[in-house]
Amino acid sequence: MTVHPDHRDDAVPGLLLDAGIAHARARQADRVALWVFGADVDADALAAGRGLAIERELWQMRVPLPVGVAAAVPPGVTLRAFVPGTDDAAWLACNNRAFAADPDQGGWTPATLAGRTAEAWFDPTGFLIADDGGRMAGFCWTKVHPPAPPHEPHALGEIYVIGVDPDDQGRGLGRALTVAGLDHLHGRGVAVGMLFVDAGNRPAVALDRALGFVTSRIDRAYGAALA
Repeated sequence: MTVHPDHRDDAVPGLLLDAGIAHARARQADRVALWVFGADVDADALAAGRGLAIERELWQMRVPLPVGVAAAVPPGVTLRAFVPGTDDAAWLACNNRAFAADPDQGGWTPATLAGRTAEAWFDPTGFLIADDGGRMAGFCWTKVHPPAPPHEPHALGEIYVIGVDPDDQGRGLGRALTVAGLDHLHGRGVAVGMLFVDAGNRPAVALDRALGFVTSRIDRAYGAALA
C-alpha cells in the first residue's frame, strides 16, 4: 500500500491495512503478510496493533568503494563472466542448491533467469562465475542502479545475488566473490556498493561487516495466520 506523506501520521495507514486484511479473509486466505520498506517503530506498532508479528528482516547494507582488500580466490578457481545460453543450466543448478531453503532466490526456472537477463540493466560482464575446473562453484551477480535524485543523486552498485554451491562452502569463495563483485562495480565508476542480506544469516552479516558494510535501511515482513 502507498500512503501520501501528509497522511502517514493519521488514521489512513491503519484503515488501508484493515481493508487489506478484511479482503484477504473474504478471499479465504490462510495468512496475511506485510512488507514494510524502511521499517521503523511506527511500522512495528501498526502491525502489532493488528496481531501481525515480525517474521523476517532484510538489511540493506552499503560500503564505500573501493574496499581496499584483495579477492583471494582459492587455488584452482578462476573468475570469469557468465555466458548467456551456455551457463544457464549450470547456474540454475548452483543457484537452486545454494538457496534451497530461501523463499526469494530458490527454485528459479529457465523462464525466471531469462526474464532477468532480458532486463535493460543486465550486463554479463558483471555476472561473475567461480569456475573450478569447468564446474560452477559459485557466482556474484552485480547490478548498477542509475542516479535517482534527490534520494539517490549518484549511481549505486548492487551485489544483486551471490551464492556458493553447498559443496564449496568453507573455502573462502563468498568473500572472494563479494570483493570481486565490488571491484567490478568500482571499475564501472560506482562509488558506493550495496546489497541486501537476511538479518538471520549471521555468517553473511559477519562477512559484510568485515568488509566495511554498514546497515542503511531495514525492511521487515510482518505476518499472521487468519482465523
